Amino acid sequence: MTSEQAGTVHLVAYTDAHEYGGAEESLANLLECLGQRYRVTVVGISEDIVQRIAARRPRAATVVLPPVGRKSDIGAGLAHVLALRRLRSDICHVNLRTPYSCQFGLLASLLARDTRVVAVEHLPMHSESALRRRLRRWLVLRLDAHISVGVRAARTIEAELGLATGSVETIHNGVRQHPASSPRERGVGHVVGSIGRLSWQKGYDVLVDALARVPEAEAIIVGEGPQRENIERCARDAGVDGRLTLIGWSDDARSYLRGLDAFVLPSRFEGFPLVILEAMLAGVPVIATDVGSVSESVTDGDTGILVAPENPGALADAIRRVLADPELARKIGERGRQVAQQRFTSRQMAESFERVYERLVP
Repeated sequence: MTSEQAGTVHLVAYTDAHEYGGAEESLANLLECLGQRYRVTVVGISEDIVQRIAARRPRAATVVLPPVGRKSDIGAGLAHVLALRRLRSDICHVNLRTPYSCQFGLLASLLARDTRVVAVEHLPMHSESALRRRLRRWLVLRLDAHISVGVRAARTIEAELGLATGSVETIHNGVRQHPASSPRERGVGHVVGSIGRLSWQKGYDVLVDALARVPEAEAIIVGEGPQRENIERCARDAGVDGRLTLIGWSDDARSYLRGLDAFVLPSRFEGFPLVILEAMLAGVPVIATDVGSVSESVTDGDTGILVAPENPGALADAIRRVLADPELARKIGERGRQVAQQRFTSRQMAESFERVYERLVP
C-alpha cells in the first residue's frame, strides 16, 4: 500500500469533464458518502469542475492539469503521467462521461506505479472507428475493475468491445437524500418538464413534437447546450413556442421538479440517468424512453411510464395519460419515491464502490 498513513486508502478521482452534468454529480455524490478510510484527491482539467466536485468531500485535495487537445500534445500528456505518478495513489477512479473521454487519464493511471485503476462508464456509445475500438479495448483489458452504471449498459459495452459477458460490473448511480417536497398544487394548466443538456442525445425535439399534440400542457426544459437554437426553431415551426420555456442553466435545477405534473426524458440513448432518480425521489411521475438502463429504475406502469424513442405520438399519449388521471400520477410518483429511497441513494452507491475498492486494496 502506498498511503502515507497506515489504514488509509488514497483515492484519486479523475475527470476530464469541462461541463458539469450527471456523470460529475454522480462522482460528487460518491465522494461525499465514502467512508473516512479514504483520503481523496480530485484530479481534472477544469478548475471549476474540480473544485465543485471536491467541495462535496471535506479536506479533499485537488490537482488541475492541462487538457490534452490532440494525441500529439506531448506536453499535456506527459503532465498527466507525471502528476498521477507523483500522487502515488492506491486507487485511481476514472470517471468516463462518455466511452472515449478520459483516455489520457486512463493511460496515465495505468502507467502509475502500484495504483489500482477503476474505470466507471456512464454512457455506452458506438464508434464506427475499428481502430478507436481496438485502442479502447486495449486500455480496458488492463483495468483492475471495469464498471458501468447499468446492467443493460454494461452488456452494450461488452458487445461493443468484444469483452466477455459479465466482465463489466454494474453499480447503479445514486442520488442524495433530501426532504420530500410538497406536491404541486394543480392550477388551470398542466406543466411537464425536463432537466438536461440541450443536445441531440436528449431528444428534446421529440418533446416539442409531442407538445404540439397535447394542447392542454406547457413545458419547461432546464439546461443549456448546442441544440438550443434548433429546439427553438422546432417549437416555432410546431406552433408551441408560446408553451415551451427554455430555462437555461441552473445551479439548483432540482428545485424546478416540484412545479411539474410530470417529468419527461425523451432521450435517444442513455446510460442510467441521474436526473430520473432525482425526479423519482421528488415524487414526480416519470415518462421516459426505454433506452440504455432506464428500465432498471423506471418500471412501466409502476414507477413511471416507458415509451419507444423517436416516437412523439407515443410520448404525447403517455403525457395525456398522466395529466388526465391525477390518481395514477400520484401512485406512480409515490412508488417512484419509494424505489429511489430503497435502491438508488448515494450512500448505497458508495457502499458498493467501497466493496470494489476493498477487493483491490484489502
